[in-house]
Amino acid sequence: MPGARSLDQAQLGLGDMGIEEFRRVGHQVVDDVADYLARLEELPVLPRIRPGDVRARLPEVPPRSPEPIARILDDHRELIVPNVTQWQHPGFMAFFPATASAPGILGEWLAAALNSNVMLWRNAPASTELEEVVVSWLRQMLGLPACFDGMLTDTASISTLTSIIAARHAAPGLDVRERGLAGRGELGALRLYCSTEAHSSVEKAAIVAGIGRQGVRRIPVDGDYRLRPEELARAITSDRGSGHVPFCVVSTLGTTSSTSVDPAAEVARIAEGEGLWHHVDAAYAGAAALLEEKRPLFAGWERADSIVVNPHKWMFTPLDASLLLFRRPEVYTSALSLVPEYLRTTRQGEAHDYHEYGIQLGRRFRALKLWFIIRYFGSEGMAARIREHCRLAATLAERIGAHPDWELLSPVPFATVCFRHRPASLGARLGPDVEARLDRMNEAILEAVNRSGRVMLSHTRLAGRFTIRVSLGNLRAGAEHVDRCWAELSEAAASVAAHQRPVANET
Repeated sequence: MPGARSLDQAQLGLGDMGIEEFRRVGHQVVDDVADYLARLEELPVLPRIRPGDVRARLPEVPPRSPEPIARILDDHRELIVPNVTQWQHPGFMAFFPATASAPGILGEWLAAALNSNVMLWRNAPASTELEEVVVSWLRQMLGLPACFDGMLTDTASISTLTSIIAARHAAPGLDVRERGLAGRGELGALRLYCSTEAHSSVEKAAIVAGIGRQGVRRIPVDGDYRLRPEELARAITSDRGSGHVPFCVVSTLGTTSSTSVDPAAEVARIAEGEGLWHHVDAAYAGAAALLEEKRPLFAGWERADSIVVNPHKWMFTPLDASLLLFRRPEVYTSALSLVPEYLRTTRQGEAHDYHEYGIQLGRRFRALKLWFIIRYFGSEGMAARIREHCRLAATLAERIGAHPDWELLSPVPFATVCFRHRPASLGARLGPDVEARLDRMNEAILEAVNRSGRVMLSHTRLAGRFTIRVSLGNLRAGAEHVDRCWAELSEAAASVAAHQRPVANET
């Protein structure tokens, strides 16, 4: 009898945690998560620890005997929670936002319980069809035409890599799927184009796809850090003349450093005329296309061959979830599909067998948490929150622009503000020595702010200058948190200035 077998397993210690224990502990985990979210602001954003501190408190060898779940939960509370960087904290304004909303967390839990492997329809029918629907919903919310199909991957890095592999496959005469690239002297070196501001994932994809870093040609940008189309056209012509094989161009709509927006329509025109694949990296800023007033910034992306947008950045989705949209799904399957006998089904082709479109065979059920989020907030609710983040960023930018000792270093099209401290006493006089001193000053300001534990910011370099970044988009942050950030910056600047010789004295 099934009951007797279960009893035997329990007696022998060979089964899973009992259902009633799971129920009891599950309630405790829910309480722990709720308590954590409720008291986030009591925790420092950046933990005050050094490398090795956590590891030193963990056993060197795994336990041989079972440990009580209560002890495991206690260790989680004491060792892990206070010693992670608190990405959920309203003072986390570094890198890009990555808020795990409550409905998203609930969806993640339920997906983990189902443990559905969304590789083909037969072994994941509801999971597959929900992914088809969620991808369609997101496409519609972004204002993109129905000609785009798509799927969910883990990150933009994999979405971009998959698209570059598809682009390589679509290039005529290469036959890389069967023959590879190695040892083929008859082929010219492949060339991939992106701006000098494009994300490092483009170069990583080139490394993995056999293009190599030397095969990536970085196109100069204008004063607002946008790819210059005339330079792109000139580079393609030059490369063809020297025997290279141009095959793909990547536009970035919302660059990592400054969130600048490449002119996608002009890039699309060049790509179409040259027969190149056009991939759009909108991993961060694509979410802003939920706003009708932001759609003009994305003009031309509807002409791309592939687009990536990361819901885990600015759509309140727990890591990880990346939306990859593509105009020609058959190119992806032609490039990457391998269906051995053990994966063949009688209903093959009636629905997406997602393993045929990408690199992974095993795939997480990411659509469930997105389904929860979209239904809980609604597309208008999600747009309203993104609109407020943009408003808060614009307000901060106005404050910085109006202050004589601070300067904006790039436009603010979305919710990320790039700036630096620059004392008014400098006047218009700048030179290498002064710039180096300003870099050191702003680096010190950033370190002081992050040491406070109340706010965490990140940096980049724009036109060679050390640049402080404030990236808004946290569901739990409001105007009071932006005010706190500005107060921390002002206090840090005053403290750094008090301990340094005046910049104006530099010669």
